[in-house]
Amino acid sequence: MTRIETPASLMEIVNGFRLSRIILTAHELRIFDHLEGKSISSFDVASLIGADKRATDRLMNVLVSLGLLEKRHDLFTTSLFADKYLTSSSPAFLGGLGHAADLWRKWDTLTAVIRKGSAIDIEDDFNERGPQWLEAFIAAMHTRGVSQGQELASLLDLSGVKRTLDVGGGSGAFTFAFIEKDPSIQSVVFDLPKVIPITQKYIDRYHHGANVTTMAGDYHTDSFGQGYDLVLMSAIIHINNPPENKMLIKKGADSLAPGGMLVIMDHLMNEDRTKPQQGTVFAINMLVGTKQGDTYTADEIKGWMQDAGLQDISILDATSGTQYIIGIKPITINQ
Repeated sequence: MTRIETPASLMEIVNGFRLSRIILTAHELRIFDHLEGKSISSFDVASLIGADKRATDRLMNVLVSLGLLEKRHDLFTTSLFADKYLTSSSPAFLGGLGHAADLWRKWDTLTAVIRKGSAIDIEDDFNERGPQWLEAFIAAMHTRGVSQGQELASLLDLSGVKRTLDVGGGSGAFTFAFIEKDPSIQSVVFDLPKVIPITQKYIDRYHHGANVTTMAGDYHTDSFGQGYDLVLMSAIIHINNPPENKMLIKKGADSLAPGGMLVIMDHLMNEDRTKPQQGTVFAINMLVGTKQGDTYTADEIKGWMQDAGLQDISILDATSGTQYIIGIKPITINQ
């Protein structure tokens, strides 16, 4: 947890944007991709990216100081770290950097957003933000989802789970983790019409076409179907306002088979909303990036689940710090 206790620690945080912007600019200019497998001058890189020679050289010098590039006799190469994580051809590529660059532009509006109380100049329809934004966003969610999905699959008892639904599932990373634990599971990934073609790319990449189908729709208005043993809502309730979440959780609960579980992964805030720190920061992320999104307390989420008829509600704490809240649909429902 970050805590400011000295003027020096304050200024370190205040000035942290400089290095962040340098790395994001290098990513946007595809400097690491252009250097992959090569040893060339900064002037040659400037020509490749269509940029000023002196400015490119100064940018690349900082990247050397950060350990992301190496420089010998005025020739630059990528470091082993950059080769693994910053070149787009690498399986370990940190695809979330593109989304981070998009967030940078949103966070620059924060002062105006606090005055207004909601996001400024943001598209109302997530589905209409354009292919480049969607690709970068789904890549960022996939990078996060791979490790979190494996963690969740290891924590859950999937012995009675034969059919799952991943609402707003994006790349399908969580779904893939369930299938890798139990290859008999059949799954549906539900997401917006313009996201589903991206989902299909990931399904094909990871060879899960025999187990995973997709369903295009809007979770506010469209049906999920019925008979799922597990419904997952990972990192989506923070996009919505409370009435929307109450409705969404009810739809998820209704789509479960008796005895099935609804799993929600999100920031679970304490009652005065000051912890966890990551959740307090993410609430600001929702202010600058959505019209009505927020982070919610554990009791708020439990209340929505209880209103939806779910029982035996519990919180699962993972070693990574991620929290999951789980509710069970009763086998017999009192009328």
